[in-house]
Amino acid sequence: MPLRLEAKPEWLTVLPPGSANYNELKGLLRNLNLHTVCEEAHCPNIHECWGGGTATLMLMGDVCSRACRFCMVTPGRPSGALDEHEPEHVAFALSQMNLSYVVLTSVDRDDLPDGGAAHFARTIRLIKEQCPEMRVEVLIPDFQNDLDSLRVIVEARPDVVAHNLETTLSLTPRVRDPRANYWQSLSVLKSIKKLGRRTYTKSSIMVGLGET
Repeated sequence: MPLRLEAKPEWLTVLPPGSANYNELKGLLRNLNLHTVCEEAHCPNIHECWGGGTATLMLMGDVCSRACRFCMVTPGRPSGALDEHEPEHVAFALSQMNLSYVVLTSVDRDDLPDGGAAHFARTIRLIKEQCPEMRVEVLIPDFQNDLDSLRVIVEARPDVVAHNLETTLSLTPRVRDPRANYWQSLSVLKSIKKLGRRTYTKSSIMVGLGET
């Protein structure tokens, strides 16, 4: 009896990007020279999110000073100087997107004295000024667990500060960059809570890497 091929459910079908919202958002981001995790991670759901007018913005360029094995962001030596207009561009872009909640993340910038914390904080403050009703979540690097850098982030008063453990303790050496450390990441989360007791904190890990 011949096999009968069933059609994929709609939620499993990846459509080519091209909706009006997708093209409008792409044009806005390109004109402002902004980067997104959606593009850098080659996310297959980009058409759905962008078509709905949402994106996860990535600060401080598109080259990461670390090289985690699970990540598609280009590793290397960043150019050093940050785009000083990026915070304004991010705030303006978000003001055009009619969102109630935004997630900001970034590449790692170990080449900068503060890891880019001040740049992050300025972006948060400008978003709060231009979009006072919008809730802001920041997914931050570990800043090498530097308390001064973490304090700068907390004092900018984002609604949520996230820092990912990424994987289990045993898999960390195989999955993350050698400069990342499971216990250091836990310490970062603990430090954030000490610095801002009313700040919501969160973390995430991936599954399916062999942790079981």
